[in-house]
Amino acid sequence: MSFRALVVTKDDEGKTHAAVEEMTEDRLPEGEVTVAVEFSTVNYKDGLCIGPGGGLVRDYPHVPGIDFAGTVEASDDGRYAPGDKVVLTGWRVGEARWGGYAQKARVKADWLVPLPEGLTARQAMAVGTAGFTAMLAVMALEDHGLATGQGPVLVTGASGGVGSVATAILAHLGHDVAAVTGRPDNADYLRDLGATEIVDRAELAETVKRPLESERWAGCVDAVGGAMLARVLGQMTYGASVAAVGLAGGPHLPATVIPFLLRGVNLLGIDSVMQPYDNRLRAWERIARDLPMDKLDAMVEAATLADLARLGADILKGQVKGRVVVDVNA
Repeated sequence: MSFRALVVTKDDEGKTHAAVEEMTEDRLPEGEVTVAVEFSTVNYKDGLCIGPGGGLVRDYPHVPGIDFAGTVEASDDGRYAPGDKVVLTGWRVGEARWGGYAQKARVKADWLVPLPEGLTARQAMAVGTAGFTAMLAVMALEDHGLATGQGPVLVTGASGGVGSVATAILAHLGHDVAAVTGRPDNADYLRDLGATEIVDRAELAETVKRPLESERWAGCVDAVGGAMLARVLGQMTYGASVAAVGLAGGPHLPATVIPFLLRGVNLLGIDSVMQPYDNRLRAWERIARDLPMDKLDAMVEAATLADLARLGADILKGQVKGRVVVDVNA
């Protein structure tokens, strides 16, 4: 039986084109589990894969979508049976392999996680890779000593997918959250998620020569990188940690080692793609428990496969706020 998918092709001039097409199951890649996809979402990597590729896509034609949630349709692996609800994030699905922008997907069983009890497939994709990454960052900060009452926790890129979920989780856990944004019109949105302070992006974008400034932040989830991360490192309190989750401000870090040596600051790298299974389960269980669903609903925009070409371009321009849930069957 045929099904619909967003297919990206590349022409002889190297330009990519994305369109919804009908395809059959024999075109799906090899794997032990076939999933009837219900929902996916839109991440920065998806924008790259829908558009220029960003060096992520190996072969064309390609079906993007780095995460999805749905129901097992067929399985050659004893861990999953038809009817089981599952979630997939990472493992280069949607990049090197066909992903979730389709009504069906076929993947390795090792890449799946059971849908946590209490979450629907739609809610899981409202969380998606961005929210999963946010929870990994919060867990890493906690594992390195962050506790409530130590001071404000900074979230950079707070209006984006990772930042929005991180803000909501941290506020729900009882932290004072300082949310960084370059768009004043997002202030009410961030306060509704639980932010107690709004920090103008320009305040942290300015480079200073001093390697250390006054201690301000008890922790930080940083989605920006670059010069802003370098500035934030010099403002952390003694022994505090920064969880680095993105590079919207660039991959280079114009910093010194002084914050690490004189204040014991920790820079924690957060990778969501190759996370071990046990930590994936831990993160999803925490999401089901510690992410308030009313806050999650407030940050969601609904979309269909037909909307993805536009949304892929928008997210690369920084014009997507919060989370986008893609109903692949709509």
